[in-house]
Amino acid sequence: MTRIGIVGFGHLGKYLYEKLENDKNFEIVFVWNRSEIRDCDSLDRKYVLTNLDDFIKHKVDFIIEVAHPVISEKYGDKFLEHAHYVIGSPTALANQDTLNKLNAASAKFNKKIYVPCGAFWGANDIKKMAIQNTLKGLKITMKKHHTSLKLEGSLKEKLEKQSNWDSPLVLYEGPVRNLCHLAPNNVNTMAVGALCAQNLGFDHVQACLVADPNLTDKHVIEIEVTGPFNEKLNQNFKCTTVRSNPAIVGHVTGNQTYDSFYYSLLETLDDVNSFGIFVC
Repeated sequence: MTRIGIVGFGHLGKYLYEKLENDKNFEIVFVWNRSEIRDCDSLDRKYVLTNLDDFIKHKVDFIIEVAHPVISEKYGDKFLEHAHYVIGSPTALANQDTLNKLNAASAKFNKKIYVPCGAFWGANDIKKMAIQNTLKGLKITMKKHHTSLKLEGSLKEKLEKQSNWDSPLVLYEGPVRNLCHLAPNNVNTMAVGALCAQNLGFDHVQACLVADPNLTDKHVIEIEVTGPFNEKLNQNFKCTTVRSNPAIVGHVTGNQTYDSFYYSLLETLDDVNSFGIFVC
């Protein structure tokens, strides 16, 4: 039986808890949340940690983070001393120091780091192109209702100043790395893309974040891939996907992403024989 610790008990954390708790192959060992957990009848209170530092008192096989990128920055290397680590907030990895620290801990303690693909469509194909160095460009556009955006710094100010919501507002265009700390809860899909596109990385994968008042029942993610140039035909390989994900207005994560995260998790829980970061 695989022993699991869950760090974060928002919508996704609660969803994962209920799924794993009802699967005989898994045992929930602990649950922690940044704020007090309320109004959850399905949660057995014996699992709840009040102090995350107490995770070391529990033997676990996997620790699943679905809270906030700051968790990986503060605890990621400590988690890897004791368990394989599943990162649900990969915007943390846009910080190069955090990425280096986690990779070093993964190698030192022979533990894996997993990043479920979530809402990022076509991850495996983009990884293959990146490995072959045939991936020449990747642009990820995310469009959400403005109430679904939890922003920081200059983007928060830009959003708050917008009073006329008759049309979409482009909040950001540029490298994924510079956006991750400004929208840490909203652009995990972009961070996954930057990890898949390893030959481009966070500095060269392009991001576009749009606040769209018309998106009251879904999030929209557009992924534009550019491949090698064919000189004979005078054109590049191109592939564009548009993912329309049903979502309640104001929610950060779309409904289908919960299922994608969970089944990525199931695919990886038995794969524990090496170390490093694995996008799944």
